[in-house]
Amino acid sequence: MTKDVIALTPTMPDTWALLAGLYAGGPDAAVTAGPGDAVLRLCTPDGRPLVSVEAPLLVQVPGEAERLLGRDVPVPFWWTEVRASGAVPGAERLAGSVCGRLALLLGGSTWPEPAAGTEVVDVRATVAPDDGQPVVDVLTDTTSVVLADRPVLALTTWLSEVLRGTAASGRALQIVTPPHVRVSAPARATLLQVPGRWVVQDPAQGYYDGLSGAVLRWRDGTFTPALGADGTASVAEAFGRTSPSRERQLVVAFRTTLPAHQDIVLGEALDTVWRALTGSAPAGWGTAEPVNLPWSPHRLTELARDRAPEPTHLLVTGHPDRPALAWIRVTRTTAGVEQDVTLTLGYGEHEEPPLEAIPSLAGTLVEEHGLTTMLTSVRRAPRDLTTAPVLQAPTVPVAFTLGARDVRDIGLTHARRPPVGVSPVALGPASAPALHYPLGDGSDAGALGTLHRLAAHLRAGAAGGQTV
Repeated sequence: MTKDVIALTPTMPDTWALLAGLYAGGPDAAVTAGPGDAVLRLCTPDGRPLVSVEAPLLVQVPGEAERLLGRDVPVPFWWTEVRASGAVPGAERLAGSVCGRLALLLGGSTWPEPAAGTEVVDVRATVAPDDGQPVVDVLTDTTSVVLADRPVLALTTWLSEVLRGTAASGRALQIVTPPHVRVSAPARATLLQVPGRWVVQDPAQGYYDGLSGAVLRWRDGTFTPALGADGTASVAEAFGRTSPSRERQLVVAFRTTLPAHQDIVLGEALDTVWRALTGSAPAGWGTAEPVNLPWSPHRLTELARDRAPEPTHLLVTGHPDRPALAWIRVTRTTAGVEQDVTLTLGYGEHEEPPLEAIPSLAGTLVEEHGLTTMLTSVRRAPRDLTTAPVLQAPTVPVAFTLGARDVRDIGLTHARRPPVGVSPVALGPASAPALHYPLGDGSDAGALGTLHRLAAHLRAGAAGGQTV
């Protein structure tokens, strides 16, 4: 099933090196570019795509190759990803030859190593689908299907382009993997938001959904849940083959709203949270995985400003000794510039998440960074922040913080008297306080019910126009 090949080189693949790699298709192969020139496509003479080649990416963030490929590569290095169409016999050999030539010329290596080659693959007689899409493996009227077999399915530039292409065509994206593949936190969050599906191919049971466990069947050009006589979907036995993890993840999801002005600097709230919880700043940021740029709130702000008024989606990663990943969505609204951030940190069996830091951190965000809301949770899950296609333990809320603006809209009296055994703590100035609601230590799943009742109480106050 492996269709991805990656060249990891200490030197940038320049124009001549890329030409040498692309010449693996022979003199009759054609080259086209995707939107923004982020992806090149090696095509048959009539223009049908065989292999996609991402623009070489300079990775300056330590640990990214190990996180995504299990390969220890010293930084800086260049990551050039090549993907073959599974619908075309011989395309995988062509992808391996492109990467093998780059590694040979530049003194690097390839992942996976056995895929590397240097031979010319004749594309003249190749028959490839003419669908106008980035290289995918199966394309139907409703669905784009991608086959993937790599240690971690990540939100790469290529996958981001596939998501855009399938969305523009009105199709769903379904990614099919073997059961040993894990999904990175950004890729998981993306698959949960788009009309897509992670399809796991289990040798014994066939196909099932990697996030819900529903048994799937290929029907009418797409994978759909196999419904029983009572109309409900059955859950694959393989999905339940798990034992409670002794490792944990701390999840901090928050939103800030800042006035829109020329001196605004984005990412500072995340920097504050990161330092408070890990003792150091983030290591790097980027728009896809691998995360490639050294951490810089100012450069992050420049990118978001250049893309405005369109939203900007960004990824941030930490140092290898403390697994941490965040994704940010920056949007311009009538209230100002909003940053929606989800930060996830991993902890081993004998490591304790720093829950004691959350109340003071909430106060800092309220006073200095325009906090709107913050939800802090803990879940039993792998320290490396990946998701395996098995049943996951529920996320247990630890605390919820409501910013001053929402407290004012709901009404301070109503907001500070929820019908649950929670005593909120006032944060910020007494004239316009925010409220911090402690919900537990992350060990009692009953805190989820408490959070739901608290949220219902606050929504009722907002709807009823409660006042102080």
